[in-house]
Amino acid sequence: MPTLDVNPETVCHLIQLAREFHAQEAVVFPDDPISPTEDWPTQILAAHASDPTLSEFRSIIADLYPDQQVQVVALLWLGRDDYTESDWEMLVQDAEDAWNPRTAEYLIAHPLLAEHLTDGLELLGYHCE
Repeated sequence: MPTLDVNPETVCHLIQLAREFHAQEAVVFPDDPISPTEDWPTQILAAHASDPTLSEFRSIIADLYPDQQVQVVALLWLGRDDYTESDWEMLVQDAEDAWNPRTAEYLIAHPLLAEHLTDGLELLGYHCE
């Protein structure tokens, strides 16, 4: 079973924050991004810059090492069935290849982030309390 370099409790806290952030009525993400550029998550989240939940989410991601950020993205992709747990090493490598400094925006821009992270953790044998 693959091991995580990121603390599962940290991921569980990110899940909680994602649920709180996405539960707000003011947070709306289009089904199709306005622009297919890499910048679309930042554009969508600009209106929520002062949101304390978003700020805490960004802060936690910023405090993670890049390899830990990569693993959170890998958990997202695993949880939404882009890969299987047996593909973990390849999945982490693909996430590492796609890494950029806007990881927090990329993650929170996924409306089903909390569910996908939860599923990804569970596939690796971890659970949030």
